[in-house]
Amino acid sequence: MPNLDALEIKAFIPARHFERSQRFYLDLGFHRVWASPDLAHFQCGSTAFLLENDYLAIVAENFTLHLLVADVDAWWQRAHDARLADVYGVKLGRPENRPWGMREFTLTDPSGVHWRIAQNITPGDPAHGTG
Repeated sequence: MPNLDALEIKAFIPARHFERSQRFYLDLGFHRVWASPDLAHFQCGSTAFLLENDYLAIVAENFTLHLLVADVDAWWQRAHDARLADVYGVKLGRPENRPWGMREFTLTDPSGVHWRIAQNITPGDPAHGTG
């Protein structure tokens, strides 16, 4: 029987302004593993994606990624302290507890790609702030 185990999946994220988008993801906390003129590989822990020097508004503005993290408030604080909303003109939501058992915030990248950054919680857990 052949081994059909999947090892990983990586999204190709479109970038309208490739260099600017790379700086955004570095400021957010990702590490750039390598880059070419057309593609850049970003990683944080065991999570990775490919930033593509290609842009179609309909794709970017309808693209959503969900990033599960250990401490969503620390990620939000980093995004806030890096002034991502001011520097890059993006939207940064505040962390909220959600009824589906996650604390999360939303963020758009410079190309309009939508991120939901979240951690698992017990609904109503006062240790994770209020929703």
